This record gives sequence, structure tokens and C-alpha cells, in this order.
Amino acid sequence: MNLKRWHWVGGLALTGLTACTVGPDYHAPHTDIGQGWSQPASTAVPAAQSWWQSLHDAELNRLVGLALQHNPDLQASRARIVQARAARDAAMGLLLPQAGIAASVNALRQSENGPLPLRQIPFIPRDETIRDVEFDASWDTDLFGANRRTIEAARAQHQAAIASAQDVRMSLVAELVRNYLMLRGEQREWQARQQVVSLLQDNVDTVKRRVTARDVPQSALDQAVMQCDAAAAQLPAMRASLRALALSIGILTGRPPESGLYLLDSPGVFPRLAGIPVGERADVLRRRPDVRVAERQLAAATAEIGVAKAQWFPQLVISAGAGFQSIEPGNWLTMPSQTGTIMPLVSWQIFDGGRIEAQVHAAQARERSAAQAYVSVVLAALDDAERALSDYRHALDTLQREQDALDAAQRADAHAQAAFAAGEIDRQDRLTSQLALTDARIAMLVARTQAASSWVALNKALGLPV
Repeated sequence: MNLKRWHWVGGLALTGLTACTVGPDYHAPHTDIGQGWSQPASTAVPAAQSWWQSLHDAELNRLVGLALQHNPDLQASRARIVQARAARDAAMGLLLPQAGIAASVNALRQSENGPLPLRQIPFIPRDETIRDVEFDASWDTDLFGANRRTIEAARAQHQAAIASAQDVRMSLVAELVRNYLMLRGEQREWQARQQVVSLLQDNVDTVKRRVTARDVPQSALDQAVMQCDAAAAQLPAMRASLRALALSIGILTGRPPESGLYLLDSPGVFPRLAGIPVGERADVLRRRPDVRVAERQLAAATAEIGVAKAQWFPQLVISAGAGFQSIEPGNWLTMPSQTGTIMPLVSWQIFDGGRIEAQVHAAQARERSAAQAYVSVVLAALDDAERALSDYRHALDTLQREQDALDAAQRADAHAQAAFAAGEIDRQDRLTSQLALTDARIAMLVARTQAASSWVALNKALGLPV
């Protein structure tokens, strides 16, 4: 192959490198997110540590670690990242020349009655062996950017897969922490309700003695038994709820459900809840992985418009080959046996019955759909954050009021205890005070568990790091 021919090939390659890229260039969409939070909120920057670690619960940290390591949904999301990365790498290979090498030894026998009259041409042998070594290469110059847009779409899909896995991770941790805090809260409520049953059972025993002594009628005993049985009837449902939470925790950690039942053996500790720095609205959207998934899917859909449009334009593929061919083994790899080809191929679809135009319209429609999906996700994220912020603020307010009521009940019970010891009130009045105190404690415990659940929801809604 002479030098002039290589100069011509180089010119074609330069043309490919300087070619244009059709289709719209992607720009991150602008969405109206309002002027700020609709209610009082701390705009301080949230802490960089994983949000559940602020509870300082070693057992919870251990469970979260197990979930992050073994949960099958999270493992599946990581596999999807690997799949998307492989698709991206495969797309990037489209920009590089494709090359291959092959060698063959072809032993053949020609017919004496075929196109060549071998019987009449004695110097052409009927049997011969052709030895062939070939190196082939081709390069799609990507004149109008179809391959580059394909790579752009594959990169965006890979980034979307990463964000999707982060979303799965965030949801997993939030569900595990919520179940754990609810279990710890309900364990304390269970203990308080057992105390109520114990007090009511003592009351039944007292009323029985008074009925025997004919101090009160039989109806008083029936009323006492009814109150005790009604309180005891709530315990089996609570026990079932506790067991269900423990089983769910076992599943979330990627183990058999019964592996979480050990949590029922002790009440553990319950965390102290506090306010959460929320940050700015725009920061929340940048942190939330579901928003990033929608944005990256929009970027991929935009790139696919260019892939479709590039089919309207010419394609230039440069193919070249070189090798050695001989029927004699002694001179197989010598210069006289050398072969070579070069074939620039320009192809242009000039009529396709509207197929390419339809594909472009479909790609544009997918891009518009992805754009609206992105807006929908952004608005849903803002709504989620606003609701979670409101729920947590009101949950803390409810908790504070229940705590105030519990403090008042404790003071009232202390006065009743002193009055009972001084003989100023009877046992029934003392029981009434004890039951009021226990009811106030239960109400506070329920409010605290609800506040903990709202705290988890707010951390998740804000997209805080996990």
C-alpha cells in the first residue's frame, strides 16, 4: 500500500474526528421550587454522618450494618449498577476501531468436470492446500455522532442506576430504623399496659373481699372484672405487633425472619429525639436519589434523540485488511504472498418509508415524558419533605404536651399517695390516681413512638446521608 493512499485514509479519519453531533445537547432542567419552606425550619447544613448514628444505639448500628451487607434488594440494585456500567463500557467501544485476526489452512479438491476443465489442463493440480493469515480492521467514523450519543445515554443510565441503588439503600435503612424504634417504643408501652392489668387485677381482688364482706354489691365486682378483662384483651394484639416488627427486622437484615426475635428478650434503650437541620430546598433536591434518577433518565432520553436523528445522515465506515496467502508452505509468510485491501464505505438511507422519522418522533416523545416525570418527582419530593417536616414538628409538640400531662399526673399521684398513707382517701381513690398516672405514661410512650417514626420519615424525606 503506497504513501498517497495512507494520506487519503488519514484525511477520512480526520473528517470523522471533526464531525458534528446531531440532536439536542442536554441541559439540566429548571423547575420552580418556590421561595423556601412553608413553615419554620432550620436551614443549617445537616451533619455529614449517617443520620441514624446520631441515636448512639450500638445494636441498631449493628443491624443496619447487617442489612447493608446482606439485604437481597440492595444486592440486586448493586448488580444493576454493574450491568449498567458494562453497557456503558460496551458503548464506549463503538468509538474505537474493531480489529481481528484469523488463520486458516484449506485443503480442497476440485472437480474435473467443474467450470475448469482440469482433465484438459494438466499443469493445474486437482488437489491443493491454501494457507491464509488475515488481519482485518474497521472503523465507524461516527460522522454525525450516533455512537457518541449512544455513549452519552449509556453514561446517564449508569448514573441513574447508581442513584437508584442509593434510593434502595435509603429506603432500606429508613424502614429498618423505623421498625426498630417502633419495637423499642411498643415494648415500653407493653410494660405499661401490663402494669395497668396488674393494678386492675389488684382492684378485682379488693372488690371480691368487699363483696364477701357485703360492703359492696355483686355488680361492683362485675364492673371491676370487666375493666380488668378489657385491659388484658389489648395485650395479645400488642404482643403480635411486637413479634411482627422483630420478624420484619430479621428479613430486612437479609436473614431468616426469626433471627430478629431475640430483640423481644429485652427492651433495650430508646433514643432522645431532637430537631433536625433541614437545609435549603434546593439542597434537599440535590441530595434525594429519586430526583437524581429522574434527572439522569431525562439526560439519557435526550441523548437518544441524537441517536435516532443520526440515522438521517450518511455513515462512513473504513475497512482495511492485510495478510499472507499461499499454496506452498515454504513461501507462506514471505512478501510475495502478502495481500491487502482498504475499503471506505459510505452508506446513506435515502428512503425508508418514514421509519427513521417515526423513530425520531418516538425519541422526542420519550424525552418529553421523561421531562414531565422529572417535574413530577421534584414536586413529590418537595411535598414529601414539607409533610415530613410538618408531621415531625407536630409530633414533637404532641410529645411535649403528653410529657407535661405525665408530669402533672406524677404530681397528682404523689399527693394521692400521701393522702392514702394519712387515711384521707380510700383504696379506690388511690387506684384511680395510679391508673391515671399509668394512662398518662402510656399516652406519652405512644406519642414518643410516633415522634420517632416521624423523625425517621423526615430524615428520609430530606435525603440525608446513609
